[in-house]
Amino acid sequence: MTLTDTPAAKATSRRLNTSKAMIEAIAQEMEADPSVVYLGEDVGPYGGIFSSTTGLQERFGKDRVIDTPISETAFIGLGIGAATEGMRPIVELMFADFMGVCLDQIYNHMAKINYFSGGNVKVPMVLTTAVGGGYSDGGQHSQTLWGTFGHLPGMKVVVPATPADAKGLMTSAIRDDSPVVYMFHKGVMGLPWMAKNRRSVDVVPEGEHVVPIGKARTAKAGSDVTVVTLSLSVHHALDVAEKLDGEGISAEVVDLRSVVPLDRQAILESVGRTGRLVVVDEDYLSYGLSAEVSATITDEDPTLLKAPVQRVAVPDVPIPYAHDLEYAVLPRPERIEAAIRKVLG
Repeated sequence: MTLTDTPAAKATSRRLNTSKAMIEAIAQEMEADPSVVYLGEDVGPYGGIFSSTTGLQERFGKDRVIDTPISETAFIGLGIGAATEGMRPIVELMFADFMGVCLDQIYNHMAKINYFSGGNVKVPMVLTTAVGGGYSDGGQHSQTLWGTFGHLPGMKVVVPATPADAKGLMTSAIRDDSPVVYMFHKGVMGLPWMAKNRRSVDVVPEGEHVVPIGKARTAKAGSDVTVVTLSLSVHHALDVAEKLDGEGISAEVVDLRSVVPLDRQAILESVGRTGRLVVVDEDYLSYGLSAEVSATITDEDPTLLKAPVQRVAVPDVPIPYAHDLEYAVLPRPERIEAAIRKVLG
C-alpha cells in the first residue's frame, strides 16, 4: 500500500505539476526505447490541450509524436496495429467521453486481441484520456467513465492522483505488455487556467520512477473511518480529513491508484482497522466502482463493518453545464464530510 520507487529513483525536493511529471515519464521511456511513440489530436506543437505532451515533438520529431486527423477510430486502430507489430504506442483520446465513437477499436480489438490469439499476440499500448468535471465543459466533456472501462475485461485501468504517481504509473503503463487505459483528471494536472489544486504540484523523484499497477496507497492514516477514493476526489477527501482532525475524527484516506486491477486487500485491511467505509467516486453511482468497492467488504467479510457503507458519487444524470448544478452532482467536500459524519453516527 505504499509508494514504490525503483532503486534508480533519486531522492529529491524537486516539485513538478502533474502534467510535467507525465511528460517526464514519457520522455524518459521514449529516450530509452525507440519503439515508444505518441499519437493523437493536438499532441504536436500545441502540446496537448491539457499540456500532456508539451515539448515532446520538438524533442523527438514528427515521426514519433504524431498529430492525427480528428478520427478516433482511425488513430486508435493505428495504435493497435503498431502495438501488435512490436511497438509501444501511447494514444491519446482527448476526452474519455469520446470513447463512444471508437469503442469498437478499444473493446473489440485493443482489449481482446490477446485473448483471441490465445495469448500469442500482445498489445502493449497505452490509451491516455482526460476525465472529470468542475469546469462547465458540459455533459459530453466532463465524465470520468473509469467504471465503464473497468467493466470491460482485457484492459488495465490506472488513475493517478499525484504528480509522483502520474510519473510512476505512466512508466509502468508504457512498459506493460497489456493494454493500459491511463486516465488523468483535468483537476489534478496543475494547469494555471484551471481551478487551483494545492497538491497538483508536488515532489517527483528524478530518474527512473515506477509505481506498480494495482497497488493502492494510504494517502492519510486514520482510525475511525476509511475513505476509499481515487483521482481528484483523493484531494477533496484529504481536505475533509484534515478538517475533521481538528474535531478529533480520524479519517483514513486510501487512494486506489488503479481500477483494474483493484487492490481489494488494501480496502479490506483499512476497513478492518476502522470498521467504517465511505466510498467517493466521481463516476456514476449505479453499477460502478463505488458498488465494487463496497462488495469487496460484503463478499469477503461483512462483519468488518460497524455501520452501513456510505457512497458519494455522481447521480445517474448527465453532468450539467451550469456551474452550480454541476457542483451539486459532483462528489465535492461538503458531500464527503456529510457521508463521514453519517457513517460515524
